[in-house]
Amino acid sequence: MGIFDTLFKKKKSSSAGEVNLADGGASVSILPVLPEKIYESANLELQDVIAPSALKIESKSINLGDKIARTFFIISYPRYLTDNWFSPIINLDKVFDISIFIHPIDTSLMLRQFQKKVAEVQSQINVREKKGMVRDPMLDTAYQDLEGLRDNLIQAQEKMFDVGIYITIYADNELDLFKIESEIKSMLESKLIYIKPALFQQEEGFKSVIPTNTDLLNIHQKLNSEPLSSVFPFISFDLTSNKGILYGVNRHNSSLVIFDRFSLENYNSVTFAKAGAGKSYATKLEILRSLMFDVDVMVIDPEREYEFLAEAVGGRYFNISISSDHHMNPFDLPIPREDETAEDVLRSNIISLVGLFRLMLGGLTPEEDSMVDRAISETYAIKDITPESDFSNIEPPLLSDFEMVLGGMEGSDSVVARLAKYTRGSWATFLNRPSNVDIDKKFVVFSIRDMEDELKPIAMYIIMHYIWNAIRKNLKKRLLVVDEAWWMMKSEDTASFLYSIAKRGRKYYLGLSTITQDAADFLNSPYGVPIITNSSIQLLLKQSPTTIDVLQKTFNLTDEEKYLLLESSVGEGIFFAGLKHVAIKVIASYTEDQIITSDPSQILSNRKAKQEHEEAEIAQKQ
Repeated sequence: MGIFDTLFKKKKSSSAGEVNLADGGASVSILPVLPEKIYESANLELQDVIAPSALKIESKSINLGDKIARTFFIISYPRYLTDNWFSPIINLDKVFDISIFIHPIDTSLMLRQFQKKVAEVQSQINVREKKGMVRDPMLDTAYQDLEGLRDNLIQAQEKMFDVGIYITIYADNELDLFKIESEIKSMLESKLIYIKPALFQQEEGFKSVIPTNTDLLNIHQKLNSEPLSSVFPFISFDLTSNKGILYGVNRHNSSLVIFDRFSLENYNSVTFAKAGAGKSYATKLEILRSLMFDVDVMVIDPEREYEFLAEAVGGRYFNISISSDHHMNPFDLPIPREDETAEDVLRSNIISLVGLFRLMLGGLTPEEDSMVDRAISETYAIKDITPESDFSNIEPPLLSDFEMVLGGMEGSDSVVARLAKYTRGSWATFLNRPSNVDIDKKFVVFSIRDMEDELKPIAMYIIMHYIWNAIRKNLKKRLLVVDEAWWMMKSEDTASFLYSIAKRGRKYYLGLSTITQDAADFLNSPYGVPIITNSSIQLLLKQSPTTIDVLQKTFNLTDEEKYLLLESSVGEGIFFAGLKHVAIKVIASYTEDQIITSDPSQILSNRKAKQEHEEAEIAQKQ
C-alpha cells in the first residue's frame, strides 16, 4: 500500500477523528498516520542508491548513465599458457572489471568423456593410415595430449575445471570504448588467446561481472590444474606501504611508489644510471623528502651538485680541497658507546688507518704493512692513548706525529719518503691538520669537486671514515649518500671500507645510498656485487647499451626490462624493494624541482631570477 493510499481513503460515513469533505455525496477522510509508516514507505533500498540515472541495453553494450560498458568472454586458449599471461590485463591502466568462475568437474565423469574422445581421435588416425594418407600432426599432437592428461587424471595429479573469464570495460564514449577493446584484444591475441563480446547477452554479462557471484553467461572452457594456475595469483605491480616517502609514480598503473627504506632488513640502496639519466635528481628528491621525516643526511658530493640544496634547507656545505680551510684528522677517535669498549674502538680505527695508508702510499709490502700497523699504535701511545684511555679528554695525534714515529723504525725509509708529500709537501694542508669540521646538522654536504683526481679516492675514504666515527657516537636515523661511488671502487681498500659500512650500518641505524654512472667499474670490483646484495633497494634508470648486458645478468632482468631501461626517458627506470620491483617515473613538485634541478639552463635561469630579486630589494631600500 502506497503512502497516498494510506493518507486518503474513501469512507461511507464519518466517525470520531475524521474530517468529512462532502463532494457529490462522497465522503473523503484524512486519517492520522503513524510516523513509522511514512518512514517505511519512503525507505530506499541499496539498489536504488547505486543504480545509474538511466539504463539502456543494446546488442553489444550497455549505457549506464554517463558511461558505456561492454562485456567480453574468453573463447579460446592456446595449447600452452605461460606464467602470468593475465598480468598485463590485470595491470592495465583502464577502468574495467573481471570475474573468473571456476566450476570443478567430477574426475570419473571426465575420464569417461576422455575415453570416448581418445577413441575418436585414434579412429581418425587409423582411417587415414588405411587410406594411405599423409600423417596429420594435429591429430597426433591431440592424441598425445589427451593420453597424457588422462594419465594425470587417473593418478590424481590433475583435476579438470569449467572456467569462465569475463571482462567488462567502461568508457565515456564509443570511440574510447573501441580503443580499449582493441588494446585488450591485441594484448591477448599476441598470446593466442581470443575474446568475443557477449552479443545480445550484455545484461547477463554485466550481471556476471558485478560482485554478486552469479554466472549468468555460462560460457566456459575446460582447463586442467596447471594452466588454470597461470591465472593466479593476480600479479599486481603495486609497490607501496602505509608509511615512507614518495619515490615516484608506478608506470604500470599510475599508482604511487611509497616506501620506507628503514622498514627493510637493511637500509642501503644502490642507484645505477648513465650520465644525464636523472640519478642525482632522484637522490636529491629522496633527500629532501627524507629530511621531513627526521632523517639526518650526509652527502659526499664529487660534482658540487648538492650546494644549493644544502643552502635551501639550512644545512652545512664543506668544500674539501688542498687549499680548503676545512680539515679532517684521520687519527680522530670516537667516544665508545655503551655496547663498545675503548679497546674495540681503538683497534677498529687502527685497521681503518692501515687501509688508508695502503691507499695513500700506493700499496704496502707485508713487512711495510706490519710496520705501519705497529707505528700507528705507537703514535697513539705517545699521546697517552691506550685501550684504557678516556677518549672524551684526549688530543689525537697528527700525521706528522706518525711520520716521526715511523722514521725511528728500521727499514722505514721507503715508507717515510712516500709519506713526506702528505706531511711536508703540497698536500700537507689537506691531511696534516686538526679537525675543524662540525657536522652537527640535519643536512651536511662534503664537496670534493676541487680536489685533484689523484686525491679523490683518498678524500672520499677520509670523509667516510670521519663520518663513520661521528655516526658511532650516538644512535640516530641517518642516511649517507656516496655519489659517483665508482671512485671508491677503483681501489680494493676504499671498496672494502664502503662494503664494511654497508654491512655494519644497520647496527647504527644508518642507510648507505651508493650512486654511480659507471656500472662496469663498480661491478668489476670484487666488492661491487656484495654491496648490491647488501642493499634492499635498487634503482636502475636509463642505461647505455655498453653496460646493459652486465646489469641484466646481475639483476636477473628479463628482455622486456632490459629494453625498458634502454628506451626510458630521464627519470624513468625500474625500482627494486626487497623481492618486488616496478617500473617507476620520478616526479617532483614545482617547488622541489626548483631546489633539486641539475639542468644547467634551469640553474642559470634560477640564478638570474635570484640576482634580479636581490637587486630589486637593494633598489627598494635605497
